[in-house]
Amino acid sequence: MTFTPEHIAGVTTHTRRGAIRHGFRHGVDFVLIDPESSFTGPPLFSRNRFNLASVHDCDHGGALHKGRGPRWARDVLASQGLTAWKTQLLLLTQPRFLGHVFNPVSFWLALQNDALVAVIAEVSTPFGDRHSYLCHKPDFAPITGETRITKPKSLHVSPFQQIAGGYEFGFDLRHDQIAIRIIHKNGDEGVVATLSGARLPMTNTRLARAALRRPFGGLRTKALIYWQALRLRLKGAKYRNRPTPPNTEVT
Repeated sequence: MTFTPEHIAGVTTHTRRGAIRHGFRHGVDFVLIDPESSFTGPPLFSRNRFNLASVHDCDHGGALHKGRGPRWARDVLASQGLTAWKTQLLLLTQPRFLGHVFNPVSFWLALQNDALVAVIAEVSTPFGDRHSYLCHKPDFAPITGETRITKPKSLHVSPFQQIAGGYEFGFDLRHDQIAIRIIHKNGDEGVVATLSGARLPMTNTRLARAALRRPFGGLRTKALIYWQALRLRLKGAKYRNRPTPPNTEVT
């Protein structure tokens, strides 16, 4: 079945819990694609080659900048017993804009009979580290908007948060919109992060507007991360040096 690439002009929010409160809300552009399909979408979008907007396999699936793309995601799912032949694989990610890319988090979505049954949350940091979290219910039962999946925190993401506690993941994948919530819980401390937006067909017009509205893609994302880090530091948040990243790729 051919999947038509989609554009999500979404909104991401972060709310810090604990003694030092902080929060922000930013617009963000994601694409939802079938990474195994030869159908790439409108002329301004490409797979594995330069364009206004593009998605490259080397950016996803495995070590940062050395990804194996959908082959890696299939291997991870197969290692947990998810049958490949009846599973559709989609990738939700921020695309490269004019070659610039940085994704704090991307999502590999596994569907069976149009039902979401597994998600690999691929987390990357400005420190050059990456770790992924495989989320699914027992026996790969459908994940609904009410499902909550917990995982221990394994990767140093923010210098203002400890590698302690765990994540609670929530995924609400509908035909017309996407809503994702990730809560880091560490006692009274933690962060609530959300991503939401309408699912619309990817078109040249939407991609061009995204490039003008939020130029330089990954460079803008990194700049916003550093800006929020500066604000937190000025509020008195304790800075923690980057520890050694985990040896494993997936939790």
